[in-house]
Amino acid sequence: MTAIALTAAWVAAAMHGSLVTGEAARAFAGVSIDSRTLKAGELFIAIKGERFDGTRFVDQAVAAGAAGVVVSRDVTVTAPAVITVDDTTIALQSLARTIRRESEAKVVAITGSAGKTTTKEVTSEFLATRYRVVRNRGNLNNHIGLPLSLIELTQRPEIAVVELGMNHAGEIATLVGIAEPDVRVWTNVGEAHLGFFASVDAIADAKAEIFDGASASTVLVANADDDRIVARLPRFGGRTVTFGLDCDADVRATAVADRGVDGTRAHVVTPRGAIDIETPLIGRSNLANVLAATAVGLEFDVPLDVIADRARSLRAAAHRGDVVRLASGITIIDDSYNANPTATKRALDVLASVSGARRIAILGEMLELGAHAVTLHEDVGRAAALAHVDRLVAVGGPPASALANAAIGAGLPGVAVQYFATSDEAADMVTADLRSGDVVLIKGSRGVKTDRVVERLKERG
Repeated sequence: MTAIALTAAWVAAAMHGSLVTGEAARAFAGVSIDSRTLKAGELFIAIKGERFDGTRFVDQAVAAGAAGVVVSRDVTVTAPAVITVDDTTIALQSLARTIRRESEAKVVAITGSAGKTTTKEVTSEFLATRYRVVRNRGNLNNHIGLPLSLIELTQRPEIAVVELGMNHAGEIATLVGIAEPDVRVWTNVGEAHLGFFASVDAIADAKAEIFDGASASTVLVANADDDRIVARLPRFGGRTVTFGLDCDADVRATAVADRGVDGTRAHVVTPRGAIDIETPLIGRSNLANVLAATAVGLEFDVPLDVIADRARSLRAAAHRGDVVRLASGITIIDDSYNANPTATKRALDVLASVSGARRIAILGEMLELGAHAVTLHEDVGRAAALAHVDRLVAVGGPPASALANAAIGAGLPGVAVQYFATSDEAADMVTADLRSGDVVLIKGSRGVKTDRVVERLKERG
């Protein structure tokens, strides 16, 4: 199949807009919303947000070589081609949906409170053994990032694997309406973004928007170990395939061996047979992500032995459970990309499974937890004590201090617990105090910047 040509007339129709300047046959090399990274020949869409207005950068985009621009109908600009629309964000979404339909690609969409990106990457790796696959880059998973990712379907891959993020009700429904996924994956429900919701059940209801628009042929891959997901499955209008470690499931891991920083091993039973799977991805939560990806792979007839072979060479994405071994003999579990209480407790379980080393946890404050912040941080502090870490460093505001105090209250010696307001302060202490053989877990919300501790340790070597 030839690539989908983004001509001015076709794009204007897809956006329900009007081509007011330029030739109908003018072709765009791609789409950009950022004048700083726009490539010559691309179409610049002037997105207007709460804190920015892309219209201000139209002249810069044209100077950078934009072949056309998309602006609101009440805006007058000069460019080789000008398309006007009612709302530029909705226009971008409409263009992406039209390209998704025109491409005839199958779409796999993944949501959940944790593990979305890892599941997306593993699923893509399994499917790429047999198909031409595209995936959304990084965390382009919101109402703007997802459409930008789907525009890559102009190259007509066979499968697209995308993740759907949210922090408010209604957002997953919007994304599902754009992506119209054939296969949907729901990894779990946790406290992420609890500050924007009345309860974890309310988060589950928002995640359940992944069910929207399903037909009888739509497949849902769902976590059988998550009670909140299971309780909502009867509402799904398509076919369900389950995965899990603890409960009966279509794709289930048994005889699980947690090998600490060396990954996990399990016997996996599926409708297509059983096989032993070994992966360097650490922890039971990552094993669950591999099971979800396995279920998707089987839906697309990827052989089990091919899945098992690819699982052995998987690598964690940067700052998402990445194991870094320094020349000094220190091992870092770099999980600094983001954090919520459930994911942090799971990371502590991985650290607890390490034997023969000093185990150090550097935990940054978990943001967007609202009125529940202190209580949930105290829960994590108690979990750190139960994990018998040899040293705990808490970083951030008052909730992080509460985490440290709760760990002491649960039995960790006071001399083994420290609190710092910033990651830079924590890095100063940690780099001076670590020694060969130590295993260091570093995890926190992005806003706390615990990745700076990782970078300082890498610099030390």
